[in-house]
Amino acid sequence: MDAPKLTTSLELVRWIGWAQRRAGEEWIRARELSHEQAFVLGYLVQNPGAIQRDIAQVSRTTPASVSSLVQGLERSGLVERRTEPGNERSKRVYATPAGAELIAGFDTAMAAADETILAPLDEAERATLHALLTKITAELPQPTRS
Repeated sequence: MDAPKLTTSLELVRWIGWAQRRAGEEWIRARELSHEQAFVLGYLVQNPGAIQRDIAQVSRTTPASVSSLVQGLERSGLVERRTEPGNERSKRVYATPAGAELIAGFDTAMAAADETILAPLDEAERATLHALLTKITAELPQPTRS
């Protein structure tokens, strides 16, 4: 199958995004995780003791979906919920060592994918590309986590 004919700069940018996303999905799939599971594990490694409401907000999903996802990760031994001292109703979620180990290396894998994508460019070209993309994105609305 021939590569698609891309005629605009933004089509090319989307293709680069697709290549990055594909690399991430392959890494996640190799660990037998869903995208959502990998996201939650990564979030918990960076934010130990998060509450499920925060996970729902940052993942832009419902608390019920997060509850189900956390239960599955808990059954697999990848996360644990701990009761808040003095407040039996509040539970904080932590990645277990097994969960943290399973997700470790994602940033390195993505950096390697980025390097592969940028390999055809020399340092000056990379700097120019970065400057141009920075100029474009400076005019765009900033992404929010809400």
